[in-house]
Amino acid sequence: MKKTLAIVTLLLAFLTVNAQHQIYPFFDEKGIVRIETTELNDAADSLITIFHRADDIVWSRVVYRIIDMRYKQNYQLYFPTKSDDPQYRSLLKVILDAMTDGMQVYPKSDDHIKPMFDEPLSKTDIPGMLMIDDMTADYSDDPTHYDITSSSAMVLHYDPTADALKFNFFPYENFAKNQIKYLIQEIVFFDRHNSRLYSKILAIAPLHSDKITNTEPDQVMDALLQSILFWVPFDALRPYLARQYMIPRVNDNARMTFDEFFIKKLYSSYLVGDSNMYNRMFPMYANTEVDIKKEQQRVFDELLNFEQDLWEY
Repeated sequence: MKKTLAIVTLLLAFLTVNAQHQIYPFFDEKGIVRIETTELNDAADSLITIFHRADDIVWSRVVYRIIDMRYKQNYQLYFPTKSDDPQYRSLLKVILDAMTDGMQVYPKSDDHIKPMFDEPLSKTDIPGMLMIDDMTADYSDDPTHYDITSSSAMVLHYDPTADALKFNFFPYENFAKNQIKYLIQEIVFFDRHNSRLYSKILAIAPLHSDKITNTEPDQVMDALLQSILFWVPFDALRPYLARQYMIPRVNDNARMTFDEFFIKKLYSSYLVGDSNMYNRMFPMYANTEVDIKKEQQRVFDELLNFEQDLWEY
């Protein structure tokens, strides 16, 4: 009798666990590997965040970094370059799809790098910013395409009837190939409640090389400002990043979302400036590559030394 009760108890416990945790198959009903899964969409609606009380933050510092996708560690952000891949999207395509879904983006400043989150960009202003340089491109032979030449060069179009942005895949590949850098605004801060140093991405901005008009060697800062397309609050982008797997590098079964990639800081980046009383970035006063690297190392050492000095050995 006791043995029977024990077996029944184990069966009930097993059924209860299965009821609470749904098991998803590796293959779908057609025998195809299930890349997009239900649990991925569920996770995007419950992103994990740490609550930090304002009174517990006793030190912070804002830094600016550039993520260059020509570095091997960042390849997964750049590929695939085509817009019709059924499984994977690049970081640029995720951002564009988020914008067509209604995510707001914010304008850049003409004289400083700091993002402005006062008023979002109008949907009518965005298409002109996402345009390939080759205005002579002719898509008139395609009956499904727009007749106006300037519209044919725009990656996003504004639909006044739906009051929404629409994706235009014809010029996307030409536009995406020169979108090889991102600028991020990051804050490093110390939470005394946890006695730990944290870092968090505040905003991200695509940098497009075709937008640079000033190519003089001594005007690096002007070129950087010109290349900024717009600013995106990173927390507003996270739900979209969490719903998209990155293209695998070696192991096709090693699936990682864009959100996980950024949260774990698996990308490679380099410093271009920090918050200071002069409101200057490195290229504004460091005239040579050697001087810029010295400034990068200085800020890196200051952040490292602050963390080390928190503890007494």
